[in-house]
Amino acid sequence: MFTGSMVAIVTPMNEDDSVDYESLDKLVDFHLENQTDVIIPAGTTGESATLDHEEHCEVIRRVVERVKGRVPVVGGTGANSTWEAISLTRCAADAGVDACLLVTPYYNKPTQEGLYQHYKKIAEEVDIPQILYNVPGRTACDMMPETIGRLSKIKNIVGIKEASGDMSRAPKIRELSGPDFMIVSGEDNQAMESILAGGQGVISVTANVAPRLMHEMCQAALAGDREKAQQLNAKIEDLHCVLFIESNPIPTKWSLHEMGLIPAGLRLPLTPLDSQYHDEVRNALKKAGSL
Repeated sequence: MFTGSMVAIVTPMNEDDSVDYESLDKLVDFHLENQTDVIIPAGTTGESATLDHEEHCEVIRRVVERVKGRVPVVGGTGANSTWEAISLTRCAADAGVDACLLVTPYYNKPTQEGLYQHYKKIAEEVDIPQILYNVPGRTACDMMPETIGRLSKIKNIVGIKEASGDMSRAPKIRELSGPDFMIVSGEDNQAMESILAGGQGVISVTANVAPRLMHEMCQAALAGDREKAQQLNAKIEDLHCVLFIESNPIPTKWSLHEMGLIPAGLRLPLTPLDSQYHDEVRNALKKAGSL
């Protein structure tokens, strides 16, 4: 359903913490010009945890409106409350997204049965394609391949963003979910190998600052051209690391500000990138041709 470079787009903010919708429009244009394959607003990289409900819905609506159907839009609508996730998913569906991305409930630490019931309920309540998102390093909640396999049998649960860091899981997920279930990497530094091994793409942080290179690398990997994919990935591999040198999206928003694309705003409890890392991030941006 969705393939290639799928950007987990940041939410631009002003110094007073307000959402900068004009800069969001410009970011969308930047991605369309640079061939990003899918745009994902209001995900965790978009600081969804500190967007209120109205802002969350408006960010998604604004992106859908700006994209005008030129590429798919997948709204980030996960929450650690099942009913909040349902509400956000309904809002995104009403805005016209092509699908929703739902992170596992953070902090609650549900059982595997709890995860199954959480996603099953959302899928039953909102008839729109839904993508699971497993990122235990951020949520303290790890969804097992067996649970993913069970959920894949629900008709509108169409794929997973797997960001456990364990690439050995993908074959097991494929075995349990079948050939039509979408498996995309949530780890930029594993994206190339994941795609070459049969994955459909990556939901990417790096694509925020190097969208064309990430798109081209994904296309080469999807075509099975390892040599070309490696050549392209070599230009952005430093970004895969430095964009996580402090908590995401701190380095990414600093980078986009450095590139002149967004204001410097972040919402507490996130704080600006420590100055000791500026040169390291700047050098990675230069290597990728982003500066």
